[in-house]
Amino acid sequence: MTTTATRAAASRARSSTIVWKLAMALSGLIFIGYVLAHMYGNLKVFAGQDSFDEYAHHLREFGEPILPYEGFLWIMRVVLLLALVVHATAAYKLWARAAAARGQKYVVKKAAVATLSSRTMRWGGTALLLFVVFHLLHLTTHTINPGGDPESPYTRMVDSFAPENWWVSVVYLLAMAALAMHLRHGTWSAAQTLGLTNTPAQRHAWNLAGYALALVVAGGFALVPLAALFGIVD
Repeated sequence: MTTTATRAAASRARSSTIVWKLAMALSGLIFIGYVLAHMYGNLKVFAGQDSFDEYAHHLREFGEPILPYEGFLWIMRVVLLLALVVHATAAYKLWARAAAARGQKYVVKKAAVATLSSRTMRWGGTALLLFVVFHLLHLTTHTINPGGDPESPYTRMVDSFAPENWWVSVVYLLAMAALAMHLRHGTWSAAQTLGLTNTPAQRHAWNLAGYALALVVAGGFALVPLAALFGIVD
């Protein structure tokens, strides 16, 4: 009976772990879609003030008259908040279980071949969460105003990353480095969880996809503060 109960408990634990991994993978895919769209929108800064301000205004009107003014943005915020809660909870649950099993041989073996991005996922995720809070206070609520609080979203962004506010650019660039590592390993982990890495060719493809996504997204985001910092946009 003891052996049977132990096996049943182990089976439930494995099933629960799979559920949390799926939750993390699916919520991660939501974030991947969001950061790709957000990065694309940010790059409109290179099209000039009129283009960027029109884009920012259009986001607030998107879906009208079916949705109220800024209705789309609030729906997106709620979805992202729910995804964040699920993602963070899943990360904590999986980390706690891994920590409890750390003395087992297979866990030690897994850690021996871990990459830098996989080893820093927990701390990188925490750093990104803190950065999101800073980012919202900076460009959403305007609580932090290193470049003043002009009405134009373009001017607000560019002035924030001006040379005299170099520390803001440093914060964003460090966050983008953390985002790159998180995306690299997160893409691979999500593909693995969803059963897309069963062959050497698939593993190679998804490994490259992780690096490509990290480079495109983090690099695209980094272009904006770098361009403002060095006077390419003003």
